[in-house]
Amino acid sequence: MKRRSIGVIVFLGVLLSVLVALAMAAQDKYTLKVPNGLAFSEFRGYESWQVISISQNGDHIAAILGNPAMIRAYLAGIPGNGKPFPDGAKMAKIHWNPTKMETFPSATVPGTQHDVDFMVKDSKRFADSGGWGYGVFDYDAASDAFTPGTMADKPPQGNDAKCGFACHTSVKTRDYVFTDYGHR
Repeated sequence: MKRRSIGVIVFLGVLLSVLVALAMAAQDKYTLKVPNGLAFSEFRGYESWQVISISQNGDHIAAILGNPAMIRAYLAGIPGNGKPFPDGAKMAKIHWNPTKMETFPSATVPGTQHDVDFMVKDSKRFADSGGWGYGVFDYDAASDAFTPGTMADKPPQGNDAKCGFACHTSVKTRDYVFTDYGHR
């Protein structure tokens, strides 16, 4: 009887070790970083931020979210009042591939996630890009994993926090932010 108990304990120990190893092998998105740029961990909790607006970008639909500092700035009238967003303001833009809703086929809804884009205002750290740092993390549904954007993306994503700056210069007078806070 003792041999059987020891065997069961050993088996359970091995099984637990395998399960722990598999869990650790699963990607922790918060360990990712754009080389010489933003870290995913700088946006921990973005999934629960308030919606600023929604958009359709080419073949993707998106939700643009803001952290509390970003939302307070919008409510104070920024960027329409000509003032800059404060340091610490952050945005996340989650892109999905659209799909038709099974239960209501005339509705287009988010399907598989495509990527997530991040912006953070830090006028000292990103002085050479209008005070904003940018980052893109592509999502692969098959592996349930994110990877930093690359030069093969459209638009190309360089290996630094300035990858979005070139596109955002057209809204310099709005402190480099395209998105308006959606009326509620």
